[in-house]
Amino acid sequence: MFKNPILLLSLSLTGGIALWGIADTAGLAEFSSTVVGIMFNSRGWFIMLTACLLVYLCIWLAFSKYGSIRLGKDDDRPEFSTVSWLTMLFAAGMGVGLLYFGSAEPLFHYKSFLPNMSQPDAAQNALFATNFHWGFHAWAIYATVGLIIAYFSFRKGTPNLISAPIRHVFGDRGWPKWVGGFSDLMAITAIAIGVGGSIAIGVFQVQAGVESLFGLEKSGMTISLVIFGMLIIAYLGPLTVDLGKGMAVLSNTAMAIAGCLMFFVILAGPTHYIMGGIMGGAGEYFSRVLTQGFHTLTFYDEVAGNWFQSWTLTYMVWWLAWSPFVGVFIARISKGRTIKEFILGVVLVPSIFSIFWFGVFGSVGFYGVLETDVAILDVIDNHIDSTTFFVLDKLPFSDLTIGATVIAAFLFVVTSVVSAAFVLSMFSSGGDLNPSTKTKLVWGGILGALGLVMIFSNSIAAVKSIIALGALPFVYIVLLIAVCFIKELRKETFK
Repeated sequence: MFKNPILLLSLSLTGGIALWGIADTAGLAEFSSTVVGIMFNSRGWFIMLTACLLVYLCIWLAFSKYGSIRLGKDDDRPEFSTVSWLTMLFAAGMGVGLLYFGSAEPLFHYKSFLPNMSQPDAAQNALFATNFHWGFHAWAIYATVGLIIAYFSFRKGTPNLISAPIRHVFGDRGWPKWVGGFSDLMAITAIAIGVGGSIAIGVFQVQAGVESLFGLEKSGMTISLVIFGMLIIAYLGPLTVDLGKGMAVLSNTAMAIAGCLMFFVILAGPTHYIMGGIMGGAGEYFSRVLTQGFHTLTFYDEVAGNWFQSWTLTYMVWWLAWSPFVGVFIARISKGRTIKEFILGVVLVPSIFSIFWFGVFGSVGFYGVLETDVAILDVIDNHIDSTTFFVLDKLPFSDLTIGATVIAAFLFVVTSVVSAAFVLSMFSSGGDLNPSTKTKLVWGGILGALGLVMIFSNSIAAVKSIIALGALPFVYIVLLIAVCFIKELRKETFK
C-alpha cells in the first residue's frame, strides 16, 4: 500500500488539507472560496460546456452501434440484480443530498427569482432549476467516468484507475505517464474532499432531524460531534465485509425508506397539487434541459451571476468532484452490462426519480407558500437544513416520518463513505477489484478526518467551496479520458 508514490502524495495532500482545516477552518474556507471564484469567473463557460458535451456523448453512445458493446467479455453477465445495481449507484451518487435539498432548494430559488417574476413563474422556474441541477447533467458526468473505467477495466483488462485509459491509449512513457499520475492524484483528492463534504451535509441533516424530533434549538457542535462519532462507528462495519453484503443491504434499505417517504407525502399532502407540480416540472424539464446548459447568464446583473456561480456552476463542479468515486464504484458493480443498458440505467432512471422527488417535496413546499400562510420561507433564511423536517412536521405522523428521514439520511452517508473508501482502496492497490479490509479502514479514517473539517466549518457554503476546490482539475481530466474512450471504441469490430 505505502509503496505507491501516488498514494503517498495523495495522503500527504489530503492529510495536509485536513490539518489546515482543523487548525484554521475559516482560512481554508476563505482560500477555497477565492480560488473557486476566480475559476468560475474565467472558466465558468468551459465547465458548462463540458457538462453539456458529456450529456450529448451519453445520448450518442446509447443509441449508436456502440450501445450493444458489453462491459466485459461478450459472454459476461451482470453480477448484481438490476434493482440492487440501481439502488447502489443512486445511493452512492446522491443519497443524502436529496433529503437535504428536497424542499429547501426549490424554495430558495423561488425566493431568489421572486423580485423579477410573478409567483407562479418563480415557482415553475425554481423547480426547473432544481431538476436541472440534479438531472441529466449530473448523471451524465457520473456515467461517462463510470463507463470509461468499466470499458477499459473489463473489456481491455486495465486496472481500475483514472489513469488507465490514458496509459492504454497513449502508452506509459513520457507525458502520458506524468499526466496519468497527476490524474490519479487529482481523482483521489477530489474523492476524499468530496466525500468529506457529503459527511458534513449528512451530519447537518441528521442533526436538524434530531432537533426537530426532540424540540431542540441550535443544539450546537456537541450534537454534531456525537452524530459524527456514531457515523464513524456505523461505516466501519460495512468496510470489513463483502461489497454485496454491506453496501447492497444499506443502499436498498435507504432507498426503500426514501421511496416510502415520497409516496407518503404524495398521499398525505395536497395530492392533486403535488401531482400537478410533478407533471408540470417534468414537462418543463424535458422541453428545456438540452439547451439550458448553454445558458451562462453572461448578460445579466451581478445578482444573477452570483446565483449562477453559487448554484449551477457549483453543482456541476460538485458532480465532477464525486465522479471519480461514484464513476469507479458504478464501474465496479456494472460488469457484464451493455453500454446502452449502462447509460439508460445510470442517466435516465436516477434523473426520473429526482424529478419525482423534487416534484413532490418542491410542490408541497410551494403549497405552503402560495396556498397557506405557513412561514416556510423564514426557515430557508434561518435554518435551511431544517426545511425538510419543517415540511414533514405539517403532515400527519410527523414523528414517524421525521425519524425515518433521519435514519435514511444516516444510511445514505454511510453508503457514500463505504463506496468511497472502497474506490480509494482500489486506487491504493493498483486497481484491485477486491482491496484488503485494512486498506479500506485506513481510508475510512481519512475520510472521517476530512468530514470533521467540513463539520467545523458549520456552513454549507464553505463545504461547497472546499469540494469545488478539489474538483476543478478534474474538469480537464474527464475530457481527456473521454477522448481516449472514443479513440478505443473506433477499434471495435461488429459481427
